[in-house]
Amino acid sequence: MKRKPIVAIIYNFLRALATATLGALVLSWPLLAVFVKVQKTNVLVKTSIGTVMKNYTQLLDYLLSPFKEKLRMSDFPTSASAARHFYECKLLFELAIIVFIIGLVILIFLKMRKRFNYIYLSRTTALIFMILPVIVLPFALMNFDEFFISFHHLLFNNNDWLFNPTTDPIINVLTEEFFAGCFAIGGIIYELYFSCFILAKK
Repeated sequence: MKRKPIVAIIYNFLRALATATLGALVLSWPLLAVFVKVQKTNVLVKTSIGTVMKNYTQLLDYLLSPFKEKLRMSDFPTSASAARHFYECKLLFELAIIVFIIGLVILIFLKMRKRFNYIYLSRTTALIFMILPVIVLPFALMNFDEFFISFHHLLFNNNDWLFNPTTDPIINVLTEEFFAGCFAIGGIIYELYFSCFILAKK
């Protein structure tokens, strides 16, 4: 069975991004619990760690559920601009969910038809994909704040992501270090995805 290299490259790149994005979002829950406890950011919002996590759970539910049309956090108000930003984030995460599900269906179908070779990457190609994030790593480590700003300018065409801590107190617990941790988790998942091709037996 002949390989389809372009198809395999596009498929695996999109699936790796979707997996890393959703994995980082889901694992952000325990990560936030750790950061809130260590940084004691719950003191800034004058509430308990449990209350912070309850509200973050409500936020994650909104971002991941296609049936949630409006964001409601029981203890944190949300400004109009923040609501717009969270909605734009929701659209991106739902796109990642769609890509992930389609990718999984394709994988199951090809395995059932014994045509997995169509989406298999060579070790060299997988290694190239693993090296790509390393190019960005030095910039991100030297100045994460600048990297974070550039990332938002790339994905969003407005400044709604610039939260006011007074009107949107949730940002007091979503610290720069927390977001850096989320990016790190996403990067690790991305690397693990392509490492499977390198470690796989031929």
